Amino acid sequence: MAGWFAVRSGLRPLSRVERTAAEIAVGDLSRRVPELGGPNTELGRLMAALNTMLGQLEAAFAARAASEARMSRFVADASHELRTPLAGIKGLTDLYRMGALAEREDVGATMSRIARESERLTRLVEDMLLLARLDERALRETGTPADVRAPDLPPELDLAPTDLRTLAADALHDAHALDPTRTVTLSGPGGAGPPAWAPALADEARLRQVVTNLVGNAVTHTLPGTPVRIGVGTVGGHAVLEVADEGPGLTADQCDRIFDRFYRADSSRTRATGGAGLGLAIAHSLVTAHAGQVTVDSAPGRGATFRVLLPRVAEGDMGVNPPVPAQFQG
Repeated sequence: MAGWFAVRSGLRPLSRVERTAAEIAVGDLSRRVPELGGPNTELGRLMAALNTMLGQLEAAFAARAASEARMSRFVADASHELRTPLAGIKGLTDLYRMGALAEREDVGATMSRIARESERLTRLVEDMLLLARLDERALRETGTPADVRAPDLPPELDLAPTDLRTLAADALHDAHALDPTRTVTLSGPGGAGPPAWAPALADEARLRQVVTNLVGNAVTHTLPGTPVRIGVGTVGGHAVLEVADEGPGLTADQCDRIFDRFYRADSSRTRATGGAGLGLAIAHSLVTAHAGQVTVDSAPGRGATFRVLLPRVAEGDMGVNPPVPAQFQG
């Protein structure tokens, strides 16, 4: 009898572990095994290891649920965005098939509208394919989205030494072309001093796409004539290129979501003026693929500054320095 009571007493902690495991098995991943022994005992170390494992499982399941929610939202948003131009094309072709376009001028105008909707649909599909490829690359590298690229993967970016001043000069021309009434200035990062050399290892074509998105965003979401500043230089170990405007600015919630796919900060804008909400998401993914980051600094009433930070390349690793754009000479 004494031996039976001793065994029962020794197994009582395991019975509590069994009850906890049963609760976890039915879906309560927040449960933890009670600490039934000191940290230096075998039982205590076993409980600590189990709780660590349970914490990792809970985090993994939460990450999977969040990923599934994002995927579901992405599919729903993509379906909505694709349906709009497809519905327009179908409606116009139905009009033609029913004979409602009797005049040649009507047919020509309808074909022009179909062509515009087709171009819009093509851009949308290409943007989504680009995001999908970038996501696939990130998942192949580490199994989860990450900022560090694996060296054994075939390069999808044509990386080469690049002076970001070249992109800043092109951004200035783009801003003038989109709105000639704007005052566009070049400066150093944060508006301090003149623009400076910003060496980085980058795919210039892809990075140009990022800058074009940022400039287009600044022009689209501010009033005509609103000044724009383009900053370029180095800060610490980063080459920096930024696009700043003096528009209405963004709230904290908008800043948190501004790089989400299909998110439009100004919901009152039509898709024709506000786009599908993929431009900044693409910019974020492309900069991340460069092992960099893109941030936004904004508040209501004080404009917005979008800043691209890439790992700075040492001057000796740049090889032959690229030519200095005319805007930075003299």
